Amino acid sequence: MPPAAPTLRTLAKVLGLSRTTVSDALRGSARVDPQTALRVKQAAHEAGYRRNPLAGALMSELRRSRGTTFRGVLAAIDFNEPDRPAGAALYHRELSAGVGARATELGFKTERFAVGQAGVSVPRLDSILQSRGISGVILLPVWGDPDLSHLDWTRFAGIYTDYIIERPRLHTVCSDQFRSLLAALQRLAPLGYRRPGLFLQKHQDERLQYRWSAAFRAFQENHPGIKPIPPLIVDRYQRADFIRWFRRCRPDVVLSHNSDVIEWMESCGARLPATHGYVCLNLHMKNRPCAGLDLQPHTLGARAAELLIAQLQHNETGIPESPSTTMIPARWVDGPTLRTSAPA
Repeated sequence: MPPAAPTLRTLAKVLGLSRTTVSDALRGSARVDPQTALRVKQAAHEAGYRRNPLAGALMSELRRSRGTTFRGVLAAIDFNEPDRPAGAALYHRELSAGVGARATELGFKTERFAVGQAGVSVPRLDSILQSRGISGVILLPVWGDPDLSHLDWTRFAGIYTDYIIERPRLHTVCSDQFRSLLAALQRLAPLGYRRPGLFLQKHQDERLQYRWSAAFRAFQENHPGIKPIPPLIVDRYQRADFIRWFRRCRPDVVLSHNSDVIEWMESCGARLPATHGYVCLNLHMKNRPCAGLDLQPHTLGARAAELLIAQLQHNETGIPESPSTTMIPARWVDGPTLRTSAPA
């Protein structure tokens, strides 16, 4: 038979220390003498001991709740970003709700932590999570390029709920924008739309490695019946830029995140849905009824919670050697900005 896996109890017996001292040393508690802590960590490494983050979370929660029913805790990390689009707030709320609902079903609860401006710093976050025994971290989508490499990832398992994060590279759960836009364009063709136009904010495309614009161009190049119209990709949404492009290129349907476009099209004489159409690329950012894509943030959040809890149950902490990406396609939603059949 293979030898039994080392435990806190066996380490304590070999070292001649109490189980509490060994546990505190492995958690990095300041209550343990540094030389003793070093001796404990070396012995644990040599014995092949692996800390169980769920067991640590259990004890932490029991201490805080004085013995009431245990529910594991996941940290939902949001970033205070002043330049994030205002319409992203609803998307984040739905995503967080999906995380919370699925986590509850699996015996966990979530707590939100804000990082950045008017929030805690990354080193402070690391200290809070460790002191609370929280080992599961879900990162909500970011507009910028955050650096969370200063967290002690040997103690944490993480999931990012957007396409890609570099510092550090983690497993991700995200919407499949490429596939979703192709499906939307394929739905528009039978309705008689032959001149689709794409209106994007540059950073919104860049942060997804150009998956919106790539899908749009791929569709144009592979459908001869579609009139190729150059996409309008701008640093900031501006009415004047859009109207110039709209009048010059004459798209018969516009796809964009910004539903102000509907009013701008109407100011140029378009009558939706009689003469033109509009599709919102993220219906959680719309400000009026329209057709478009539901990126399903609630479903994304639920899937993120499942994957993170699976990591914790398998005692998989740290930065993954080969990060994976789980993609979920958007759901199409009909709306009053598109006709329901091709014109005669």
